Formats: sequence, C-alpha cells, structure tokens
Amino acid sequence: MGEEPESRTIVVIDDDPTMRLTCRKILTKSGYEVETCENGSQGLEAVARLKPSLVVVDLKMPGISGTEVISRIHQSDPEITIIVITGYATIDTAVAAMKSGAYDFLPKPFSPEELRLIVSRGMERRHLAFLSHRAELEREILKRRFVTFVSHQLQTPLVAIHQYLDVMKHMGDSDTKKRQEWLDRSLKRIEELQAMIRNWLTLAKVEGGIFSRQRTKVDLKRTIAAIIDTYKEPAAGEGVTLVDQLPQEGCLVVGDPSCLRVVFDNLIVNGIKYNKPGGTVTISEQLSPDEVIISVSDTGVGIPEKYRQMLFGEFFRIEETKKTTGTGLGLAISKKIVAEMGGSIGVESEVGVGSTFCVRLLAWREPSAEPVEAVKGSAPG
Repeated sequence: MGEEPESRTIVVIDDDPTMRLTCRKILTKSGYEVETCENGSQGLEAVARLKPSLVVVDLKMPGISGTEVISRIHQSDPEITIIVITGYATIDTAVAAMKSGAYDFLPKPFSPEELRLIVSRGMERRHLAFLSHRAELEREILKRRFVTFVSHQLQTPLVAIHQYLDVMKHMGDSDTKKRQEWLDRSLKRIEELQAMIRNWLTLAKVEGGIFSRQRTKVDLKRTIAAIIDTYKEPAAGEGVTLVDQLPQEGCLVVGDPSCLRVVFDNLIVNGIKYNKPGGTVTISEQLSPDEVIISVSDTGVGIPEKYRQMLFGEFFRIEETKKTTGTGLGLAISKKIVAEMGGSIGVESEVGVGSTFCVRLLAWREPSAEPVEAVKGSAPG
C-alpha cells in the first residue's frame, strides 16, 4: 500500500497544458501537493516515485492511453484512488474506466467546485480504505497473538497434569496420601482449563451477537443472592466475607438473566480472588430515575492507576497479581455484555484499600396499560 492518505499527494496526468495548470491551481489552493505530467509514461513514473493518494488522469492521450495508465496503476497499488477526466464522456468510456480500476468520472469542462468535490470524495475513500486496511492488519495481529496465547495457556496446565499423572504412575500402593495430593492437583488444573474454555466460548458468543438476546425483567437481588450462595464457602476458605446490601424488595432491570449472572459472577469472584484475609466483598445498590447502579466493592489489593485504562481489555492481567490464576477475559466479557444491554461499567480503586466496580443498567418499568374510555349513553328523556 502507498503512503498514508494524510500525505495529500495528487498526480495529474493530462496532455493539455491548460488543463494541467488549471488542476494544479485548484487543488493547490485546497491544500494538496500536486505534480502534473503531460503523458502516460511520465505519469506512471511519478506515481511509482511519489506513491500518491490520488491520481487524476485524462483518458485520451498520445502514447500510453489513459485506460492503460489506470490499469497499470491499479495493478501496482489498487488502493490509489483514480479519477478520470475527459472531453469525450460517454457511458461506454465511463464503464471502461471503472472496469480498469477508476473510482470516479468527471467530464470536461468542469467547474473548480466540481473538481474539488470529486477529489474530496476520492481522498475520503482513500482514507477509509487505509483505515480498513489497518484494522485488518490489527485483527490479523490479534489473531496470531490469540493463537499464541491460547497455545501457551492450554499447554501449561496440560503439561502439569501430565507430570502429576506420571508421578502417580510410579507411586507404590502404600502412597495413598501422596496419590490423593497429586490427584487433587490434577483436578485443580483441569478446573482451570474448563474455566478458560468457558470464557473463550462466552467471548465468542458475545462478539458474535448470539449470547445476549433477551430483554426481559431481571431481579438482580435473586441473581446475586444465588451467586453469593455459590461462593460463600470458597470465600470463607479465603477468609473473605460476602455482604449482600441489596434491598429486600429487589432490583429490577432490563436484560438477559444468564448474561447478567456472568457479569456479577465475574465481579464477585474477582472481589474474592484479589482480596485480603479478613476482607469483605459488598454488593450494594443506588437508584437513579432511569438506571439501577450495582456496586461490587472489595477491601483487597487495589488497582494501580496506570492499569485502569487497560483493565477491561482482552487477556489483560495486572503484573503484580499474576500469581493469581485467570484468563484475563472476565472483565472484557462483562463490559461487552453490559454495553450490549445499553449500560456501562466502571471502576474506582485505591492501592492497598480496595476497588469498587459500578454497573449501570436500565431500570425495568412495567408497561402502562392503555386507558379505556368509557362510552356514555344518553339517558332517556
């Protein structure tokens, strides 16, 4: 691909000196860098040398025709925008130019404003093509990183499981206690693998738009109470207390029940994982006219400010806490789900004090019944 479109370089190829001068004056005044050429050979040399964003070319020229010039430029760099100008404008010539790779067609004579407009559209097209190409490259890089990451993440626990089983194979029958220890280690690693696969599948569903489709009334009080029941004992084992401060009458929001469970499951698990012995994870509610705001607060290690902008990125994990297992996908998944439901998620944190994640969701409003007008009859006279 040629230079970035911000270079604003244009090559004008036309055998008419008056037309070349006119195009140069109009386009230079519009802030473009313009080089003019009197025939196709010079034009092709200038394009190869300058790598312009846009080329203006006349179809009828001696020597190499405009159609041939267009075809050669398009073959060497299909992203260069080509605009055709000609005094012999017909449907057939326009179609031939487009087939050769031209972007647009301007018949002579034309006004300065017409030239500026068509060139502006061409430069915008070039800019969009550049952005699309860059996005494609970024996606390709992310795919490669993902494959590398997945390979590493899967390989590490699998190698460990293999080692544990190999050790067990050579144990004697009397090593029952040791055998149980290695079995427990293997099961722990298998659970890690299952969690990774679940997260990857969830992320793929969210990004594919097939995970968060329902928009129903969800009582977060019940959803979060069920999550707390699930993790109460594991949290106690870590010396962490889960505190439910949600109102007894419930917290009604618009959303998908299974997706919202994923969001708050991630937040509560993180609150336990990154907490301190004797700490708490507190779930509370604030109300606004149109939103329900659920806060999940912990008394844990906190998040350094330099990491907060990257916290919701895929595969991101804080360097200081990498001793804690995880895929680095939980918060990325949670943010995508909440955004799909028209909400938002943010974080406030202080190192050594703890973190609070706030999830804003649309409040549920019962549909109002249509008023029925009573039909009054006339009383008999």
